[in-house]
Amino acid sequence: MKAILARLLAVTAALAVTAGVGLTSPAGRAQAAANPYQRGPVPTEQSVRDATGPFAFSQVQVTDESAEGFGSATIFYPNTTAQGTFGGVAVSPGFFGPAVSVTWVGRRLASHGFVTIVIETTSATDQPTSRGRQMLAALDHLTTKSPAAVRQRLDKSRLAVAGHSMGGGGTLYAAWARPSLKAAVPLAPWHTIKNWSAITVPTMILGGTEDPWAPVAEHAEKFYGSLTGARERAYAEVTKADHNTFNWDTPLIGKFVVAWMKRFVDDDLRYDRFLCPPPADAALTEYRASCPHA
Repeated sequence: MKAILARLLAVTAALAVTAGVGLTSPAGRAQAAANPYQRGPVPTEQSVRDATGPFAFSQVQVTDESAEGFGSATIFYPNTTAQGTFGGVAVSPGFFGPAVSVTWVGRRLASHGFVTIVIETTSATDQPTSRGRQMLAALDHLTTKSPAAVRQRLDKSRLAVAGHSMGGGGTLYAAWARPSLKAAVPLAPWHTIKNWSAITVPTMILGGTEDPWAPVAEHAEKFYGSLTGARERAYAEVTKADHNTFNWDTPLIGKFVVAWMKRFVDDDLRYDRFLCPPPADAALTEYRASCPHA
């Protein structure tokens, strides 16, 4: 009888999750209790592909005068305080790219339960290493100098970085320079340094098959191949995507950005299935991942 009851309970829990059980259900509360960083309802393929997640959010500007070590910036942060604090992410644009070119990353992540800071770099021509340092300075600003409404929602122990092009190269530098980061997502990254074997931060690299400015064979693929020290790593190559594709919020690219951050900043196992085993998607030319996290 006990064995039968156990099987019935297991089936009931599985059906509840499949049906989209939220945090208010017994199964959802049990998952949340096991992971204090879990935020938001049970994710679905549709929810991670949607441009807007379950959290309403606000924004505040960081002026040139108050920014130290980076240009001006915009901070996006979830409105709620009912679910505790949220992880923080700094985002950098690429060469000659304004912050608006990657604002979609900040807005999307904020709507999925992150405090994000999207920076203008000190110069449009700043090189990748400089952009990486600026992202780290932006994270320091978040944790120590941002408005009280931001800091009361931020978990300063769970921080991450993301960036496009030279900002993607800067993302690699930031992950190397600060091993305490929880995750890194370089988008169509460019950097003259090809060996990042000293990085230990979980890193997902996204590249495009039609990228003339940062060809994957010379950049993204080499970076991924060198990440032998990373606790986890993944590489997604998007079919027919060029360098500028990553300046727009697309369902597939947005899905990977959200899923990687949720999995490694929030330690949310519910997002494993979007990353491992390799997803079957006609828009992917190639997908590689270390995968033991599943």
